[in-house]
Amino acid sequence: MASVSDWKVPASAQPKPEDYSYDLDLALASVVALRATVPADAFTAETLGTERAGNGVLIRGNGLVLTVGYLITEADTIWLTLNDGRSVPGHVLGYDQETGFGLVQALAKLDLPALEFGQSAAASLGERVVVGGAGGRQRSVAARIVAKQEFAGYWEYVLDEAIFTAPAHPNWGGTALIGPAGDLIGIGSLQLQHAAEKGQAQNINMMVPIDLLKPILDDLLKFGRRNAPARPWLGLYATEVEDRLVVVGLADRGPAKRAGLRSGDIVISVAGKEVNDLASFFRKIWAQGNAGAEVPITIYRDGHTMDMKVKSGARDSFLKGPSLH
Repeated sequence: MASVSDWKVPASAQPKPEDYSYDLDLALASVVALRATVPADAFTAETLGTERAGNGVLIRGNGLVLTVGYLITEADTIWLTLNDGRSVPGHVLGYDQETGFGLVQALAKLDLPALEFGQSAAASLGERVVVGGAGGRQRSVAARIVAKQEFAGYWEYVLDEAIFTAPAHPNWGGTALIGPAGDLIGIGSLQLQHAAEKGQAQNINMMVPIDLLKPILDDLLKFGRRNAPARPWLGLYATEVEDRLVVVGLADRGPAKRAGLRSGDIVISVAGKEVNDLASFFRKIWAQGNAGAEVPITIYRDGHTMDMKVKSGARDSFLKGPSLH
């Protein structure tokens, strides 16, 4: 495997040890580079690709690495690259569809410090944080928390309170959000654009708060997923367009496609209750019961209003499970 790449964060954006009360380099030593390969026939191969790269964070001394789930979903090969250039294989332990977290077990000794969990709920706006990437200070960003608010993703995903940081890390997936005490308060998931002053757009990172992992960590270690009934999943991608919810894509072989939904359909209501934003749309789907529940949806298509019923599925049932080593 290749060593950590030679790219660097601009010096002006890199964190400086003297700005923090903890051992910055020791904390950043817990972050590793992660590369995953996924079979071409995997359910997520078309949307997420067959080769994925990002970061992971060592959270236990036994080689347990936390990352963002989309990097490792359906992966059959995982390699972890350390700051000294060593690469070791890893094995997917599990991922959680509701939060987006993923877990990898290193299959060789890492000899790295584990990063302790902090409390993401205690993090405040404006707080100085570090978005840590694999490769130490030169691949990390000195940032601040610019927002803590609800986030809804077009792929049937909602966080009640995500953490947003700026400036953005250029290789955000699986980065460590390190709080003022030098502990882990989140994992990097996305880069988004945010309207800044004078109408200019600013790139920011969306972080999944670490507090969401704590109640489900034991389940992920034991079962590979949370030990609870799966939410209903329709397999559609939607977006908000001028206060309307529009279907912009459908997962191949997914429930929505089988039920006859199409790209361009405008969603009016779920189970008779009007929806006008992504978060309310997905929450009303989930309110219909567990995976397998029938979800009544009213749509507008080609000048006509139509009532449809979609028999939901469990997202995980469409995915290839982790291979055994």
